[in-house]
Amino acid sequence: MSNTSYVSDFLLLEFSDVWELQFLHFMVFLMLYLATVTGNLLVISSVASDHHLHTPMYFLLMNLAMQDLGQVSVIVPKSMINSLLNTRLISYSGCVTQVFFFIFFIASDFCLLTVMAYDRYVAICNPLHYEMVINRQACIEMIAGVWIAGSLYAGIHTCGTFATQFCSNVVNQFFCEIPQLIKLSCSGLNVIEMSSISISILLTLCCFVYIIVTYVQIFKSVLRVPSAKGRQKAFSTCIPHLIVCSIFILTVSFAYLKSASHTPSQLDLIFGVIYSLVPPLLNPVIYSIRNKEIKKAMGKVLGFRDFSLNT
Repeated sequence: MSNTSYVSDFLLLEFSDVWELQFLHFMVFLMLYLATVTGNLLVISSVASDHHLHTPMYFLLMNLAMQDLGQVSVIVPKSMINSLLNTRLISYSGCVTQVFFFIFFIASDFCLLTVMAYDRYVAICNPLHYEMVINRQACIEMIAGVWIAGSLYAGIHTCGTFATQFCSNVVNQFFCEIPQLIKLSCSGLNVIEMSSISISILLTLCCFVYIIVTYVQIFKSVLRVPSAKGRQKAFSTCIPHLIVCSIFILTVSFAYLKSASHTPSQLDLIFGVIYSLVPPLLNPVIYSIRNKEIKKAMGKVLGFRDFSLNT
C-alpha cells in the first residue's frame, strides 16, 4: 500500500501554535477521555459482575460500551500526545490503522444501535415471544454479525481511501478522517471509495428508517399501556436513544457528505469532535446511569454497600 503514496507520514491539525493553548487542549481532551473511559468501563464491569444483568438488553449495552471505548481510544490518545509533545506527526501505517479501527467502531456502533432498537421492539410489542426470539444464541449471532459487518465496512473504506496517490500530507482534522484524506488525493475519489460511499449512504438510510419505523411501533404500543409509570419508563428509554442516533447521523453526514473544500474550516473540527467524542461520552449516561439496576450494580462495583438509587 505504501508504494501507491508519495508520502511516508501525515501532519494532523494542531489546535493552536501557542504552547499554553495546546496544553489546554491536552487537558480538555484528557478530561473527556477519562470521563468516557470511566463511564464505559463501569458499564462493562457492572454487567459482567452482576448475574442479574446477564440478560440480552444488558449484554447489548455492554457491547455498546466496548465499542465506544474502542472508538475514543483509537483517536484521542494520539491527539493528546501530539499536543503535549508539540508535534503534528502521524506515520502512514498509523494513519491507516486509525482509519480502519475508527470506521470499524463507528460502523459497529450504528449497527448495534439498530439491533438494540429491534430488541426494544420485541420486548415492548411482543413481550410473550421475547425469550424465544431474543435468546442467548440470537444475541451471540447478532453481535457476531455486527462485528463482521463493521470489519468488512472498515476494510472496504480503508482500501478505497489509501488505494491512491496523495499530493499532500497535511490533514485538516485532529485525526485521520476519510473526507480530509480524500482532499489530499491527486485524483480525488476513486471507484472503490465512490462505491463505498454509495453503499454507506444506502445502509445508513436503511438503518435510520428502520429505527424510526421501529420506534413508531414502540410508541404506539406504549401509549396503550394503562400504567403511567410504565409509559414514562418506556419513553425515558426510547427518546434518548433516538436523540443519540440523530446527533450521530447528522454530524457524520455533515462531515462525510458535505462539499469538499481544501480550506480548513472550524466546522470540520467542531463536527469531528461532536460525532467522534460526544456519543461515547453520553451513551453510558443515557443507557445506563438512568437505569436503577445498572446504578445498583455500579454501586457494588465501586464498593458502596448501601448505594442510594436517588444519588
